[in-house]
Amino acid sequence: MTDRAPRAVFPPSSRIRTTGDFERAYNSGLRAGDAHLLIFASVNGTQRTRVGLSVSRKHGGAVQRNRKKRLLREAFRHCAGRLPAGLDLVLVPRQRPDSCLRDFCNSLPALARRLARRIPSQDDAPGTG
Repeated sequence: MTDRAPRAVFPPSSRIRTTGDFERAYNSGLRAGDAHLLIFASVNGTQRTRVGLSVSRKHGGAVQRNRKKRLLREAFRHCAGRLPAGLDLVLVPRQRPDSCLRDFCNSLPALARRLARRIPSQDDAPGTG
């Protein structure tokens, strides 16, 4: 029997799939960005972080768009353990031809942590104290 490294996977339970979930992230008002990535976020009420991808035609033809999506999925797989739990994240890459996996892997956790700090805690809710 061989020892294998733990698999970094992207199961269906880690994906945002419905239009409503995408709209909730877009309309929540939580967003952060840098030179490589823009992230929209919303609280999903679970302990799992889910991700959705939005790569428009402005990024080029199908080959270029699919490459960006592959890079974003791979960045999520690599960084999943460093992301705050309970968020739905919609990842929108910036239109930069030089963005690589390392850029997305650096941007994703930093931006997600920034968004998590902006979420009001239950203690800050009106009428709780």
